[in-house]
Amino acid sequence: MSRIADPALWREGAERIAWARRFMPATTALARELAESGIVRGVRVAVSDVLEPKTANVALVLAEAGAEVAVSCAGRNTDDAVAAALDHAGIPVFAFRAAGAAEDRENVLALLDWRPDVIVDDGSATIRIAHTDRPALVRDLIGATEQTTSGVRPLREMQRRGELGTPVIAANDARTKSLFDNAHGTGQAVVLAVADLLGEPIAGREVAVAGFGRVGSGIARAAAALGARVTVSEVDPVAALQAVFAGYAVEPLADAASHADILISATGIAHTISLEHLERLPEGAAVAVGGGVGQEIALADAASAGTVETERAGAVSTLRLPSGRSIRILDDGNCINVSAAEGNPVQIMDLSFGVQLAAVEHLVRSRGELETAVHILPAAADDRVAAHALASFGGGVDIPSDAQRDFLASWRPRS
Repeated sequence: MSRIADPALWREGAERIAWARRFMPATTALARELAESGIVRGVRVAVSDVLEPKTANVALVLAEAGAEVAVSCAGRNTDDAVAAALDHAGIPVFAFRAAGAAEDRENVLALLDWRPDVIVDDGSATIRIAHTDRPALVRDLIGATEQTTSGVRPLREMQRRGELGTPVIAANDARTKSLFDNAHGTGQAVVLAVADLLGEPIAGREVAVAGFGRVGSGIARAAAALGARVTVSEVDPVAALQAVFAGYAVEPLADAASHADILISATGIAHTISLEHLERLPEGAAVAVGGGVGQEIALADAASAGTVETERAGAVSTLRLPSGRSIRILDDGNCINVSAAEGNPVQIMDLSFGVQLAAVEHLVRSRGELETAVHILPAAADDRVAAHALASFGGGVDIPSDAQRDFLASWRPRS
């Protein structure tokens, strides 16, 4: 049933999956609770996410809790050994590294034709394809979860237009996810991936960051920690002011690009970095996307204007722009922290995947009760994920005294 590259790779994948689980205490604890409650027993869960050891553990613990599980992933984000390990464990997998765009789509449709009850998504592409290509399935879904900013945004737009056909939990918006994965996970992983691909130090470089949300602020912090001089570009004056208070220079993107050795987009919005911005870069500057969506660097527009690739070394492509200046594009503008690196740190993803498990549990417990909309994970579920993670670090929280509770219960704001 699976569509994978090489089943013989399963031992290598299984070893790395087992290693990752050692550092995923929150996910493991939540999965244990799911198993004890029996809440997901027999529920068909489709996991559409970056296929590497951390994600594989989500699929495995759901299966261990009694769910039926299948997995798909875009080819560029697929680890073939991990795919083989899941297949060997009896989980259908529709993903292989060499897949192109057409095969990626076929794999998503194969996952949907498996008839899941719940979709666990990253980027919301699978949820959106379900709406366009398998509308009958959407009507039968218990619901879906989405764990990225760029994935939640189009789902909220679908809701606004009256096109959303199933309840969705915005796992991305849970505090235990966005306050840690976006800033500490993606921020660190993007900057280290850039340094690794370029084989050059970040220290002493001019780094421009487009966007100062939770991802962009994390990228800026990680770059500055490695000794870069950081300039931030923002369209939101409040976010721009936050960047100033964090100690960064703030300029319009065209100005920031003009002196950037490295330009990183962190907006999750297509065409953030236009041909005009590319033309403003110094000779030999590098451009990358952290998190993100297709064409966040407007490479199609650049190609239409006469930009050509003159050299390629691994994931580093040298482009000659119409002006004659050469720049370097990292990993073709893809989500560099997952498509050209090992993804975010395992301890960080433990929180994100714990949130996804809590979101699945909430959907199943609330079956038939949630309106067709994008929902926030209840605070109690969010806190439960954080408590499991905190315990693994040896920490604990304080308990309000009776006097504090009485004060809070009696306090009323002045009219």
